[in-house]
Amino acid sequence: MDGHFQQSQQAASPKPDLDGHRELDRHRELDRHRELDRHRELDRQGQPPHTAELMSQQLKGANAAVRELLLALSVGFALPGPLPADLQHRISSGAVESLDELVERAEASGLLRPDGTVVGTVQHALLDVTPAAKKHALERELVTVFVSAGQPLGILARELARGGLADPRVAAELEEAADTALEHDPALAVQLYDEALLAGADPVRTAARRAQAAAGDGDLDTAARIIDSLLVRTDPPDLRRGADVAASVWAQRGMLARAADVYSWLGAERMGSSAPLAIVALAGSGDRQGAEAFFRPDAPPLSPTLLAAALAQTGRGVLASLGDHPQQGIPVLIHASDMLNSAAVALPLAETPAALAALLAMHSGEPHLAETVCRAAVAANQGGNAAQPRLLLLQGWAAMMQDKLEDARLAATEASKANHWPLVPRDEILCAALEVGLARRNGDVPELLRSWERAREAMLHTSVDLYALLPWGELMIAAARLREGRRVAHHMEEAWRLLGRLGDPLLWSVPLHWAAVQAALLGESPAELAPHAAALARASVHSHLAAVFAAAGKAWVSVLAGRLRPADVEAAARGLAAVGMPWEGARLAGHAAARANERRDMMRLLSCARELHPQGTPATGGSRAAAARGSAAGDGSGNGVQQDASGLSEREKEVARLVLEGKTYREIGEAIYISPRTAEHHIARIRRRLGAENRSDLLARLRLALGPDHHQQE
Repeated sequence: MDGHFQQSQQAASPKPDLDGHRELDRHRELDRHRELDRHRELDRQGQPPHTAELMSQQLKGANAAVRELLLALSVGFALPGPLPADLQHRISSGAVESLDELVERAEASGLLRPDGTVVGTVQHALLDVTPAAKKHALERELVTVFVSAGQPLGILARELARGGLADPRVAAELEEAADTALEHDPALAVQLYDEALLAGADPVRTAARRAQAAAGDGDLDTAARIIDSLLVRTDPPDLRRGADVAASVWAQRGMLARAADVYSWLGAERMGSSAPLAIVALAGSGDRQGAEAFFRPDAPPLSPTLLAAALAQTGRGVLASLGDHPQQGIPVLIHASDMLNSAAVALPLAETPAALAALLAMHSGEPHLAETVCRAAVAANQGGNAAQPRLLLLQGWAAMMQDKLEDARLAATEASKANHWPLVPRDEILCAALEVGLARRNGDVPELLRSWERAREAMLHTSVDLYALLPWGELMIAAARLREGRRVAHHMEEAWRLLGRLGDPLLWSVPLHWAAVQAALLGESPAELAPHAAALARASVHSHLAAVFAAAGKAWVSVLAGRLRPADVEAAARGLAAVGMPWEGARLAGHAAARANERRDMMRLLSCARELHPQGTPATGGSRAAAARGSAAGDGSGNGVQQDASGLSEREKEVARLVLEGKTYREIGEAIYISPRTAEHHIARIRRRLGAENRSDLLARLRLALGPDHHQQE
């Protein structure tokens, strides 16, 4: 499309040669500055500014022919080249001077540049004082010149439409340009379709494409309004595209069931190439039978393109994830993601193949793979700008699972800035849950409370679907931690019902059962723990991940009951780390160490915890670098650790912060993977260094010693 515009301007118009709307805006800004400079230069030379009134008086009588020439050039005619028929006739008949003489007079008066273009202020003045009917008549003549010569209007079509010219030829060219930009630059397509409407394009016939452009640019409200006005018609044009856009908008709003309803309404006879998209929506909303009805593995492809193959593989991968061998869906979806990356098109999708591949990988205990897939998709701009926040958030979630908390936080920040629109409801709850997860893993209670408030708000704007189980699982755990289980109870009931309608597929249900186990442990509720522990035990026959979770759950119960076996706990902790959950493994080992009866067992488990979670992030949410320095203290003795003006080592400051939070010896040990006795020794040493006589004196001196650093973290 850009080459199409450039070629037309080089061949038929003196206007700048531009590439897309961003360059257009930049060049226009430069032109405005140049015109201002020329205006000031004329003033410095003692010449009055060319206002519309002065121009109207100056170009009368004998100068009327010059005025007509300048007006024609201002509209878009070019020298040398055809001129308006009336002016051309008057020149040919001798009624006015020859063209060369008119040009010479215009140049001599300073109104026309040597290159045949009108001085900017003169051009604006002429266009301002010329009646609209006359100006549009000249513009139509200009369009006829281009069409007769077989030349595209290019960027001139956009200027004519913005200037108020309604002409079907201009509208057709703008519409064609918008169609070209639609799947690669939705933002540009939005502008071109709007200009086509100004030029007289049919708003109904273009509705589905305009909605697709708006949705691709992230403007869900505009897309929804356009689609609603289209789908209420008896026989709407471009129906399948309209259905795809509607389903995509519903999905991004966090209402995937409504997206499934759109495809159910569309029906198999009108489905066509949208069948894979229907599979994604129906399966994600719990309608497995409906999804399978649209799957035709033996049907010939509708087209041999990368896009068609990518969509077909997406539907196939989602259905595979519900079957007996769900891991087979991962390579299928990765292939689909790779193909869509290569196709470089932005389509209205309920979920991109990269997002689905990442979700399957994380549900299978392979977060590193999910992170890689999302990173490649973001680099390829898969799904266009509107899809980038979700891909970045899933990339961040995969990083969080691997205990790369800074990478996760960076991805969340990038997601919030990836689009010029606010996060859509589906992505907002994912981002809020990610922040909750980061705060929980940092042991940062104030931040956890702030993130929880954001998550509570996000819950009210979205519904549960298959592709949102990870954030709902995290929110279930946080709710148990904060004694807010009632906030998520209804949503979790819906999640279990959805999985039940799908036949409790192992890949999707196992991680949620594990989240429920953790929530029950935090809530000290054996009754709530039992069914999920039993489900994991049953699933462990067919799922390695379920076996790991079952062993970890059993180990946690033994730790809390005071009947732990160090070897079993260590094996369970390392098993969690092996499936991409090192923080969970370290947490299990750390809690077990705090409850071990034998010092040998305690040191073994502490060593395991440090190995799985080497940065030893303190519960106060301090920086990764500070935590790393703290963990360098080895067994927590503090030897060799430099002190600062506070008189405390880095490890002692970590302990001091936890003391100020009201932690017990055991809780301090669990937070930074030291034994309760070592925590007690640290506190005694801190008391001696600060000269504290009692606990209240110690707390006051600690606040003073930690100073602004402590208050900032609070």
